[in-house]
Amino acid sequence: MMDVESESTATSLDENTENFCENPTRDTIAEGLMGLIKPTVDQLDERVRATRVSQLELKQCIDGLAEELKKVSEAQQHTVDLEIYLKKLINAKQRVSVLSNILQSAQDRLNKIHMSIDKETVKRTVLLSNPV
Repeated sequence: MMDVESESTATSLDENTENFCENPTRDTIAEGLMGLIKPTVDQLDERVRATRVSQLELKQCIDGLAEELKKVSEAQQHTVDLEIYLKKLINAKQRVSVLSNILQSAQDRLNKIHMSIDKETVKRTVLLSNPV
């Protein structure tokens, strides 16, 4: 006969899915992890939004500056080669657009993570509030 202290308490995942609500330690750890992750995801999501707004404003400024450069170039009697600067602005605008697309993808992924966290939180709340 096995000693009570030496018995293994390890169980398989299949055995634990039915008594999920009966493990308060796991629930506490899961809630703690969710509590740690969710604020970070929320903060990162807000920073991505702010960066996207800043990039949109920068893009608009670059467009305005490009228009102004065209007007200055047309208004000058002697021609100054502003084409080089115009090309640099257009390249900068393209880079801003690429970064904006990258940030949009990252924000989409963050939103999916955020939704997943919310679903898991609701699931755990339901499991904890409805004893089997």
